[in-house]
Amino acid sequence: MHAAALRVELRIPAVHSLKEKRHRMSVLTTDLRKAFPAAAVAEVGFHDQWQRSTLGVALVAGEAGHLQRLMAGIRRYFDGRPDAELLDVVVSYLEEET
Repeated sequence: MHAAALRVELRIPAVHSLKEKRHRMSVLTTDLRKAFPAAAVAEVGFHDQWQRSTLGVALVAGEAGHLQRLMAGIRRYFDGRPDAELLDVVVSYLEEET
């Protein structure tokens, strides 16, 4: 088993209220879950700031190569979104003991 947790830092441009941010984040996380059904997604930071957000994304795969492809796909997903600017991705790996 191979697992990783990603901390995805985003800027959400052209948002002028927390209500508008919540709507955009809802669309963004729903689309992410549809594109990557194996991913668990939650907003984990910048809850009270209009144009910033941090998402936590958890991934589990049977092979290391599959996990790497999933992480690369998530980065491409955010790079291709006009409604969110990817600022940073920090990856933490879960080490399996044998």
